Amino acid sequence: MNRNTGILLLALMVSLLALAGCQKEQAPTETASGPAPAAPAAKPIDPATVASVSGTIKFTGTAKVGKIDMSQDSNCTGGPSFAETVVAEGGNLANVFVYVKEGFSGTTPAPAEAATLDQHGCKYVPHVMGVVAGQTIKILNSDNTTHNIHPTPKTNREWNESQAPKSMALEKSFPREELMLAVKCNQHPWMKMYVNVVKHSFFAVSSKDGKFEIKGLPPGDYTIAAVHETLGTQETKVTLAAKDAKIAEFSFAGK
Repeated sequence: MNRNTGILLLALMVSLLALAGCQKEQAPTETASGPAPAAPAAKPIDPATVASVSGTIKFTGTAKVGKIDMSQDSNCTGGPSFAETVVAEGGNLANVFVYVKEGFSGTTPAPAEAATLDQHGCKYVPHVMGVVAGQTIKILNSDNTTHNIHPTPKTNREWNESQAPKSMALEKSFPREELMLAVKCNQHPWMKMYVNVVKHSFFAVSSKDGKFEIKGLPPGDYTIAAVHETLGTQETKVTLAAKDAKIAEFSFAGK
């Protein structure tokens, strides 16, 4: 072997060693850029210690009630109908979504039972509902006219689907959290409702008498939020001991 050949072989060996070193250094970077580890499972809830939060949503002022003109569709004219934007009776406010905003870490599984959304009297029933992310929503059409269900979400996927009178139910779901996700009907412009999608099952919607109740909460400190479609959001904090039952009060004013 002459001197030049030896120098070339030595240079080649140095280059190969340097390349192997670079590959070893890069390996951890490639591993780190892989899929993120799965989120830890939520801590199991001891049913012997669960507590509840309940209350009544109050309303002050005057609720402006708008009459709906359904004359464009003869199948919808069943008598006078009124908008459900603010439903208040006796100083109590309905259709307020109340949920645990802070204090519960983790998620709860989506219920196996579907939530039901009906179209009856050319209105959505209920006007406000809550579901766990991923929970099936069974959509019915009890009317004698075609409806066009059109959610307009901000973080979930938008879709638009017609449903013939009294046809087979549609089954849909929303995988991401989103409050006051509006759903409209392109056939009947007065039809509108709201779906609230959260990561856990600790929520309620106030009834006509303004009452709500959230059950099954483990002991802890919580922020409870009440959300209305036009009157905004209010929050309050509660501390729950084992088997506790606390009252959370909210009051909204008419605009």
